Amino acid sequence: MPDAFSDDSAVLVADGLSKSFYLHERSRSVPAFSDVALTARRGRLSAVTGPSGVGKSSLLSCIYRTYVCGRGSIWYRTFSGEIVDLARAPEEKILDLRASELSFVTQFLHFLPRKSTVDLVARPLMDRRVPREEAEEAAADLLKRVNLPERLWHLSPATFSGGEKQRVNIARGLICKPRLLLLDEPTASLDAASENHVIELIEKEKERGCAVVAIFHDRSIVERLADDRVELRLSPASSASSVTQS
Repeated sequence: MPDAFSDDSAVLVADGLSKSFYLHERSRSVPAFSDVALTARRGRLSAVTGPSGVGKSSLLSCIYRTYVCGRGSIWYRTFSGEIVDLARAPEEKILDLRASELSFVTQFLHFLPRKSTVDLVARPLMDRRVPREEAEEAAADLLKRVNLPERLWHLSPATFSGGEKQRVNIARGLICKPRLLLLDEPTASLDAASENHVIELIEKEKERGCAVVAIFHDRSIVERLADDRVELRLSPASSASSVTQS
């Protein structure tokens, strides 16, 4: 077990993470990032910073196991105290943790057609056998808190604007009260009022004890929310490396 877990607040400890992508048409690998170290703690937000193209989104995808990292470990302490390496755990374990403890708000909303917005947001709770009425009440509360107009709640988000879809995405990501929350540019397409609502929700998640790892394009939001930072930077070989977390 990593030494960092001697601190009871540590939820996730990533060490020596590297990722590259193989371009078949060019028969070569392109590095995304290398030798990244990161610790996420309860009630704190770790901001991943660095220039565009340095691998920030790919790093979050590796933690969520959408991508498989090339090297390194991603140790996660579950609610029960079990230590799991997310980089190597069986798919069944990853799916179970996604359903119960992990949440990833990406830059894009994925949804089934013809499903209403309130049903889309409530679905993770219903998958946990929460009664539909209770799940939809929780979904409606979150949709109100992300500033989505009530007239849109029973429509499909297919025709929503980018900012409206992102607010739905955030509500769905928060509804199950995750232990580890991953955020990839959650405020990038929001107007000022909606952005402030989302920032307040993230602050509430921290107060609840959620560990958050996030990417923000706005430095002022990083200044407001970040307790720790991990900076990724381009190396001379066009890969990325981590700067000491602060």
